[in-house]
Amino acid sequence: MATIENPTDPIPPNRWEQSEPHERGYGRKFRQLVEQGQDIHGEARLADALIARGCLVLDAGSGMGRVGARLRELGHEVTAVEKDPELVAMSRELYPDLPVIEQDLLAISPAQLLAHGRPTAYDLVVLVGNVMILLAPDTERRALSTVAAVLRPGGRLLVGFHPAGGGPAHGRHYPPAEFASDAQACGLVVEHQLGGYSLEPINPDYAVWVLRKPAAGYEGLTSPALTCARDHAGLVR
Repeated sequence: MATIENPTDPIPPNRWEQSEPHERGYGRKFRQLVEQGQDIHGEARLADALIARGCLVLDAGSGMGRVGARLRELGHEVTAVEKDPELVAMSRELYPDLPVIEQDLLAISPAQLLAHGRPTAYDLVVLVGNVMILLAPDTERRALSTVAAVLRPGGRLLVGFHPAGGGPAHGRHYPPAEFASDAQACGLVVEHQLGGYSLEPINPDYAVWVLRKPAAGYEGLTSPALTCARDHAGLVR
């Protein structure tokens, strides 16, 4: 697994923070969809399919909390991490039972999670909603290494973003080949590339990835479901 050379370096402002206030309509848009009763659970449906019942999920860059809250409703133990104070406040209002840590995802670590009374290793990390293209410049590998460090061996990472426009105006273009190279450099294995959360074929408009952290000593037994099963059997602590 690749390591972060200087994990204590100051965290630079991300692209979301550097955008203009009128460009940050994500929370308001999805709040309106929630109030209208619209289906906003595409990401959560796929995330739920990747894990067994009652697994540990980290929603990194959780926004207003819709994905993490849905996964919690489905029986998983979820920890959400979001830096934007406005989105944190919205999450706590709409989903008061969802534990939210107000923190940059680049600062996630087992020690930080423990300090907040949260689990320190997860079966699934969810990194959707264009988080990867809104990071601070040149921190993509740092982010992937950071979340990989809190994945259990055999755990998965679900990622989704617009690779070449069509998303936030302030997001970067992130070619799929470059993302795959970054993931592999951080010790993650590409299991699937899709074009959407309903298993759409690969297309230029949206990219969904399922990555896996290799499970040493459990070759061929690397799914989060088996990770959960081993843990429940007392084989993993």
